[in-house]
Amino acid sequence: MKAFVHKGKPGIENTHFTDMEERKPKKGEVKVRIKTAGLNHRDILNLHRREEDSEPVVLGSDGAGIIVEIGEAVENVKLGDEVIINPSLNWFTKSDIPPTEFKILGVPSNGTFAEFILVPFENVELKPKHLSWEEAGVLSLAGLTAYRALFTRGKLKSNQTVLIPGVGGGVATFILLMAKAIGARVIVSSRSEEKMSRALNLGADLAINSNNDWKDELKDEKIDLIVDSVGPATWGKIMDVVKVGGTVVSYGATTGEDIHINLKSLYFGQYNILGTTLGSHEEFKEMLQFVEKYQLKPVIDKVFLHSETLHAFKRMSEGEQFGKIVLQIGE
Repeated sequence: MKAFVHKGKPGIENTHFTDMEERKPKKGEVKVRIKTAGLNHRDILNLHRREEDSEPVVLGSDGAGIIVEIGEAVENVKLGDEVIINPSLNWFTKSDIPPTEFKILGVPSNGTFAEFILVPFENVELKPKHLSWEEAGVLSLAGLTAYRALFTRGKLKSNQTVLIPGVGGGVATFILLMAKAIGARVIVSSRSEEKMSRALNLGADLAINSNNDWKDELKDEKIDLIVDSVGPATWGKIMDVVKVGGTVVSYGATTGEDIHINLKSLYFGQYNILGTTLGSHEEFKEMLQFVEKYQLKPVIDKVFLHSETLHAFKRMSEGEQFGKIVLQIGE
């Protein structure tokens, strides 16, 4: 099978297409013929986290396809089922923190940027019927991350206001769609006027320029929940506009990993500062039910052929995308 792999030293220059031997599913596994896969920032980060002499590994965490082989002791799915892959491994029930066995599909295990993949049967769910293959292939990681950040950790309610700094990425656009689905007020920020405009078209109530003073832009409006993946570049502004007793949920750090917090402001403000990453199988099923209930569809930025994977990485690295980048793997 054709696969896009990384081998050896860190960096995108050490990726290539290759032929890999196909394996039969073991007990409890299913083999999925991948139709589409989604690119995530995690895929770029993994290129720089690997050891100098690392073995070849197929990149990719998101994917959707058709079950073509089934191992022993497989339940609830059958040959020919159209499925979406849950990249959250070994995290079965909703909990404050993942179990120690928790891993994410794709590095160190083989991921979805290949014609076939073997996964535990617990990690596939039937593809929502209203989604195209392109939409289904990019839903999992960003959709689950957004759902847990908003509802499990952030506990967003319909009468509250959520702020999404740096709108444009896959998770951020899902947060926008999910929050609007329950009737919450949604405010976004971006340095790009085009991304601000597109967010407004998706239903955002207000878009503010990240370069400006947020307090002035918001006219003293205070925010119940802020879901952030930017980090240091926006943190000071975030703490200026979150309301007393409000919540900040962090799921990423695109501008760095170190921030400064004024502890006096923190304890007098009674703020809740929470971290989150991906989610459990239970939350994945809840997310799919939510998506089907509200007939939500991922925002698609651009579709690349499997052979154009390097071009997809370049687009994401340059921050050009709005929504999800799709890889067309199979027919």
